[in-house]
Formats: sequence, structure tokens, C-alpha cells
Amino acid sequence: MPHSLGSKVRVAGQVALGGFLAFAGVSHLTFAREEFRAQVPDWFPADTDLVVLASGVVEIALGTALLATWKQPARAWVGATAGAFFVAVFPGNIAQFTEHKDGFGLDTDTKRAIRLLFQPLLVAGALTATDAVRVLWKDR
Repeated sequence: MPHSLGSKVRVAGQVALGGFLAFAGVSHLTFAREEFRAQVPDWFPADTDLVVLASGVVEIALGTALLATWKQPARAWVGATAGAFFVAVFPGNIAQFTEHKDGFGLDTDTKRAIRLLFQPLLVAGALTATDAVRVLWKDR
């Protein structure tokens, strides 16, 4: 049975998101480690470098899972977990804005504010690409 255009778009979105997360995770552990430190809030009660390393490992795991998991409902659970991860790291993005921390070329409050607008899109993308809303909640 042929796949619908919507199905193909979701698959492409899942692959893109998985690749993005895996790449971001590797960058946490290597060349962008210092940049990611700017996103750890000053008030967070853990070692900044440990947070960057741990979140990098989580991103690699989520990216790998998105690239490898295609059967429902596991696919939807991976998407929901990725969406929850994007929500969990959002306070770091807010802190980067409120604490006026530079990182990744975000060297003005305007640039940091615009970046905040993209986090909900990542959450929506994770849920949409994996069909998580329909599989986990809507059909209940």
C-alpha cells in the first residue's frame, strides 16, 4: 500500500530531527561544549560541564532512537520523550536570554528572544513527526 504524502513528510521530519539531535549531542561532547555551557542557568544546582555532557548523551540517545524506531507505539513514545526533553531544556534557553549570555552567535537579547520562539516548534515537530498525539492520546 503506498504511503501518503503526510506519512512521507512525517518520516522525513523524524529523520531530520533524529539527525539534528544526534549531531547536537555529539557537539555537546566535543567542539561546541563551551557554547552549550552558556545555556545552563546560573541557578541550576549542578556542575555546568556535567549538565552539558549529560544532556549531550541524552540527545545522542534520543537522536539514535528517532533514527531507529519506526513501529508504533514505540515511535510515538520516542517522539513524546523528545518533546518532553525539549520542554525540560527550555529553562536553559530562557536563562540564556534573562542572564544575557552569549552563545552560538546569540549575542543580543533580540537574537536570544527569537530563538525562544523556536523551542515550541521543536516540541510540535517531535510530536507530529512521530504521530505521537494521535497514537498516544487522541485515539484513547
